Amino acid sequence: MKAKDLVEEYLVSGHGACPGCAMPVVTRYTYHVLGQNTISVLTASCLGTIVLTYPFSPTQVATYSTPFASAAAAASGIKAALDMKGHTQTAVVAIAGDGGTFDIGIQALSAAAERNEDFIYICYDNEAYMNTGIQRSSATPWGAWTTTTPPASLKNQPKKDIVEIVAAHGVPYVATASVAYPEDFMGKIKKAAGIRGFKFIYVLSPCPVGWRFASENTIRLARLAVQSKIFPLYEVEEGDRYILNVEPEGVPVNEYLELQGRFSFLREGDLERIQENVNHEWERLMRKLEGRGGA
Repeated sequence: MKAKDLVEEYLVSGHGACPGCAMPVVTRYTYHVLGQNTISVLTASCLGTIVLTYPFSPTQVATYSTPFASAAAAASGIKAALDMKGHTQTAVVAIAGDGGTFDIGIQALSAAAERNEDFIYICYDNEAYMNTGIQRSSATPWGAWTTTTPPASLKNQPKKDIVEIVAAHGVPYVATASVAYPEDFMGKIKKAAGIRGFKFIYVLSPCPVGWRFASENTIRLARLAVQSKIFPLYEVEEGDRYILNVEPEGVPVNEYLELQGRFSFLREGDLERIQENVNHEWERLMRKLEGRGGA
C-alpha cells in the first residue's frame, strides 16, 4: 500500500494529541489499512485520552476502552465473540503504549500470544509513561532523563527487548515499523491482517514533550532512529525467520540523540557506550537474519 492511495479518514482532525505526537499517525495508518469494519481496543493511555473522552471522539472506528493491563485479554474476548456470531471478516486490533505493553499489560500480552489469538496487537512506544507525567518504563532507553530518572539518577537499565520476548512465543508474525516509512508500515499492517493467529507490530513513537524536541522533528527523529540502527525495521515469522526491510545508512547515534533534551545529561563516555551497545545489538540481529526484504 502506498501513501498516495490513502482515501478514507477514520481518525479525524480536532483530536487532543500534542503537536508533533507520532501516535495519531500510527493510528491513522492502521485504520487506513484495516478500514471501518474494525474493532479497536484501547487502554488508558495517550491514545485512550484523545479517542475515549466522552461525549466526543475523533475516531470513526468502533472502539472498546479497557483497563491498562488488559488490552490483549479484551481483544481476545472480542475476537471470540465475533467468531461465535459468524463475523469473521471484522478485524480486531489492540493498540497500546509501552506502559500497557512492556510493563502493566505484559501478562495479558504473553497469554494471548501463547494461545495464538487471532488479532493484531500494535505497541506505539514513546519510551515512558507520557500520559501520567513522563515516568520511566522498561521501554525507556539507558541514559535517558524522565521525571523519575532525573539528571543525578538517569535510567541505568537497558531497554527491554519486547520484539524478542513476543517472538519467543513462536507466533506467526512480529514486525517493527516506523511513522517515517509509511509504505513499509502499512504494508506490514496489511500483511498481518492476512495472517491467522497472533500478530504483533512494534512502532517507535517519538514524543516531543517527553523526549524534549521541537515538534517539527518527529518524522526526522523516527527516520534517524532507523538509519542509526537504534530501531531497525524487520520482521520475524513463526518466531525464527528474520527479514530485514530497510538497510540503514549507519549514521552515528549522536545525530539521533543530540536532537533530544532527554539525553542532554549524558556523562563522559556515555555516548560511546550507547554506540557500542547499538553496534552489538545490530550484529546480534544480523546473525539471526535469513533473508532481506526490500528497503
